[in-house]
Amino acid sequence: MNPEDEPLDQWAARREGRLRKPGELKTVTLGPGPQRAAHLDPAAPRLILEWDGFQWVPVVVVDDYAAACRVLNPAPQPQQQEQPAPKKQPGRHRKPR
Repeated sequence: MNPEDEPLDQWAARREGRLRKPGELKTVTLGPGPQRAAHLDPAAPRLILEWDGFQWVPVVVVDDYAAACRVLNPAPQPQQQEQPAPKKQPGRHRKPR
């Protein structure tokens, strides 16, 4: 199919799939010099940024690389499972009243 013949709704859906989603987080190392890989200076403070759909907005400053990892990838919260009601035993095994 010629790209010029592509329907607008299909093009818009393809474009939407490539865009960042609002609420996405990233970190920036607050240290001297240019940005480098995060693991190279693990003790440097980090700035957590959030994408609001148009720009990166500062959210919080954390102490080091480990704290930034905890903010970006929080531990899953354990879900409390509802205990099922005890099952009644079949007829002939019940206690007589």
